[in-house]
Amino acid sequence: MKAVLIVHNSAIDGEVTDALSEIGIDRYTKFTNALGKGGSSPPHLNTQVWPGLNTVTMIIVESAKAAQLMQTVRQMRQKLGTEGIKAFMWQIEDVT
Repeated sequence: MKAVLIVHNSAIDGEVTDALSEIGIDRYTKFTNALGKGGSSPPHLNTQVWPGLNTVTMIIVESAKAAQLMQTVRQMRQKLGTEGIKAFMWQIEDVT
């Protein structure tokens, strides 16, 4: 099993949710109103100077679906440019 953490601009949350559905992922946890500053998009700090919020989506799935999801995020990054989306993947050793 793998964990995939997707951090993305809240404005594209619908597109992220649609991508999960297309892959067949229907179980996830979302953290809304997340603040952050990345390297490839403007900060989203919910201030007048740096408006905007992020959503963080956590998914635990089989390795094959995780790999497919990472590829989908790569494609979204190419398509969306500076809208802001990044994914991280790591091994899950145990679930209870």
